Amino acid sequence: MGQSVTSLPEVHLSAANIGGIERASEVIFPGVTVLVGKNATNRTSLLQAIAAALGTDNFTLKRDAEAGEATLRVGNDEYVCRLQRENSHIERDCEPYVDEPELAELYAVLFGSNEIRQTVREGGDIRELIVRPLDITEINDRIGEIVTRRREIDQRLDQYDQIDTKLERKRAKRREYEAKLDDLDDQLERKRNELEAAQRAAEGQSQSEIEAELEAKLDTLRDLRADREAVEESLAVEQKSLESFREEREEIADQYDALSPPDEEQLATLDERIDQLRTQKRSLGSTISELQQVIRFNDDRLSESSPLAGERETTPELTDQQTVCWTCGSEVSRDRIEETLDRLRELHQQHSSERNRITDEIEQAVERRSELQETQKQYDELEAQLSDLEEKIRHRQSAIERLRSRRAELEDRIDEVEATVADLKQDRQSEVLALQEEVSELAFERRRISEQLDEVEAEIEQLQDWSGDRETLETEREELSDELTELRTRVDRLETEAVEAFNTHMAEILDTLEYDNIERIWLDPSQREIEEGSQTLTERVFELHVVRAADDGTVYEDRFEHLSESERELVGLVVALAGYLAHDAHEQVPFMLLDSLEMVDGQRLVELASYLKEYVPYLVMVLLPDHAAAFADHETLPDHRITDI
Repeated sequence: MGQSVTSLPEVHLSAANIGGIERASEVIFPGVTVLVGKNATNRTSLLQAIAAALGTDNFTLKRDAEAGEATLRVGNDEYVCRLQRENSHIERDCEPYVDEPELAELYAVLFGSNEIRQTVREGGDIRELIVRPLDITEINDRIGEIVTRRREIDQRLDQYDQIDTKLERKRAKRREYEAKLDDLDDQLERKRNELEAAQRAAEGQSQSEIEAELEAKLDTLRDLRADREAVEESLAVEQKSLESFREEREEIADQYDALSPPDEEQLATLDERIDQLRTQKRSLGSTISELQQVIRFNDDRLSESSPLAGERETTPELTDQQTVCWTCGSEVSRDRIEETLDRLRELHQQHSSERNRITDEIEQAVERRSELQETQKQYDELEAQLSDLEEKIRHRQSAIERLRSRRAELEDRIDEVEATVADLKQDRQSEVLALQEEVSELAFERRRISEQLDEVEAEIEQLQDWSGDRETLETEREELSDELTELRTRVDRLETEAVEAFNTHMAEILDTLEYDNIERIWLDPSQREIEEGSQTLTERVFELHVVRAADDGTVYEDRFEHLSESERELVGLVVALAGYLAHDAHEQVPFMLLDSLEMVDGQRLVELASYLKEYVPYLVMVLLPDHAAAFADHETLPDHRITDI
């Protein structure tokens, strides 16, 4: 992800009443910016101002100020966070740089109190910190939407399969009618030739009244038969529709009987429980945020008040050191303040675990409510379909009765006309009349078949129109399936990318920083069983392995607890870098802020900065003068600026 710094603008920072700053401004250059100063020179406060403008909670308002402000100007764009003290709370009015501050808080704002660095120091759950920014609820909701839409598409595609079957039957019927028309055309041609010959033989003879009456009766008979055939076809259609509706009603009735509607009281209880859980989560979030601010403030005060800020090795002199409590004004030992801070951190961890548990319970309750609502929706739809089918069945039954009555009337009339025709034929046999009747009947049959062919053509055209968007639906279904696979594997892919990133960068940094007694540090995804109430559950974890080299050249696996503070801090920074890269955080947060680095020697900090700047557009570090001295060599680390505070 290396990027030329020449294409990036300078970033102008201004701050008022942030941390210990009354008013200050700095320029953040692309590449590496090193802010150098002794303790209590507000080095960390400058980082807090950047963090505030980014949109995170990693800042404090100056203790004696009622309002504060932090501004980042990047090119023509300006990002401002205004702070106002309201009783014991800090109200914010911000137009921040990032839309998702959690990415910045976890992977970019790497103060000493950063949760990743703290978790690594304490040997905590690294995996949870990597997957936390993923919105599991949103992913599950989208999965539900995709499954529902894909089910709808499958139902449509099933209908298209039926349409294909109908289409093939109609095409076969069309071929049958076309063959009949060809045969009728041949018969008509022969009969018309015979009729013309008979008419020429009888030329000069006049038609008798009987012949004229017979022709009229034959016309009437043909019309009656055509009406009867039309009625029978309509009757067959209505009976087929009635049978289809009855079958459909039976299928839907079985589904309706098998489906039990959810209890409304159960839905109401779920809604109430979800509201309660969300209220608890918001309350816990507020408490966690306040605890973070208190811990951070006190950490900063301890750091600024210590003559050896940043050193973590304890001596008897430090253990007995007294200091003035900045809360009550009395003189207390630093150990008591640090013990209080440890209890606050433990309380912060407990609240964070409780918030995670409540989040899981909310997800389960929302999913259960969605299932119940979907069941109620299906129940209502089936009930409406049953009512609609009952009405259609009644209409079809009435139509069938009317058609049967009409058919009986036509059959009676046909019997009467056929008897009259038989009498007329008996009175006068005529070859010409007989041929005329045959030609007339063949012509009628041809018209009937031609009309049926036209109907089949229209039905084929309609079926083809109905199946026109099949390809579009199949494409949509394929895209939805791909998205569903991506969503269902997103967590696994993120874990894989983060682990690979950590292992790769950890190996390169260990080699670059020349930690000769460490052969390798790597993460290994695994599973472990945990007891939750009466249940044994399996959860995914990242196990951290350390392999050291002995003086005789042999290697052995060491415990993480045996790593030095410097080594642990390095591991924490690489975990943050892995999360930064796995979440593509650089696209939203092109900054990385580093503080509390005193346990790493200056030359290694130069090498670390040189490595990190290949992945971070703006790397900002605060250092003590002794550590910053190593940065004076421009050739070792190009594209860097050193600013004395």
